[in-house]
Amino acid sequence: MPEPASPTVRRRRLAAELRRLREHADLTGDYVAAQIGWSASKLSRIENAHTGPRPAEIRKLLSLYGVKGHSADGLVALAEEAKSLRGEDLYAQSLSEDYATLVGMETEARSACSWAPLIIPGLLQTEDYAREVTNGFVERIAPVSRGETRRRVEARLARQKVLTRENPLEFSAIIDESVLFRRFGNPNVMRSQLKRLLDLSRHASITLRILSLDGRHPIGTGAFVLLQFDEVHEVSHHDVVYLEHLTGGRYVEEEDETFTYLRAFDRLSELANDEISSRELIKSALDKW
Repeated sequence: MPEPASPTVRRRRLAAELRRLREHADLTGDYVAAQIGWSASKLSRIENAHTGPRPAEIRKLLSLYGVKGHSADGLVALAEEAKSLRGEDLYAQSLSEDYATLVGMETEARSACSWAPLIIPGLLQTEDYAREVTNGFVERIAPVSRGETRRRVEARLARQKVLTRENPLEFSAIIDESVLFRRFGNPNVMRSQLKRLLDLSRHASITLRILSLDGRHPIGTGAFVLLQFDEVHEVSHHDVVYLEHLTGGRYVEEEDETFTYLRAFDRLSELANDEISSRELIKSALDKW
């Protein structure tokens, strides 16, 4: 089965594994750089995924770390794939760097867990709803041209292909009930959006649940998405949490922190309605619209 791939995630996997191998060999960055004839800053850029090393450079590092054979070949393959893939670059000019990185991660993630207390998650939005969400920001706060608005909406819709590809993203969303009644556009926009939620809730790879307004609210944080990945070339990638704010986003990657978000999502899942009851809440909201 063909595997979706992202240059962003390939670079990050490679960088993290090269750093892990250096630390496992108990070598400092300064020592490694001196042995190879690099500056310490060059090695740092490679290990932080700011620079993509060439295959010959990777071989030098791996030789110093005592890594050979199949393992070394897999890391070189990661580097070559990162250079040959385009992935999220398709709409890069219309996306912030943080958002473009998210698109790349979704492309390669095995699963994603989304807590949505304010708006319908981007992967589930209709075109009209996405346009209204985008317009609400760009018209009042950060104006851009109509063409740029169109490209941003197209980029958001292009993200949704991860739900319908041959090996679909396993997507689990918990949506606050208030989101079903927060208007974007006219009632027709809202009706179409809620109908789409009902349709998507029946997909085998999508779990959609509603947290009732009259129920307990277990966490005091805004929206987040937690992404999990399979191994590629026997190289793992840690869980990543994406937090979006008004002017961009930030990533949480430390294991103890991402685990806290995983626990928070598990608690949300415990207190949210089951899938059947959630559909009934969406139908009720649809009738009111």
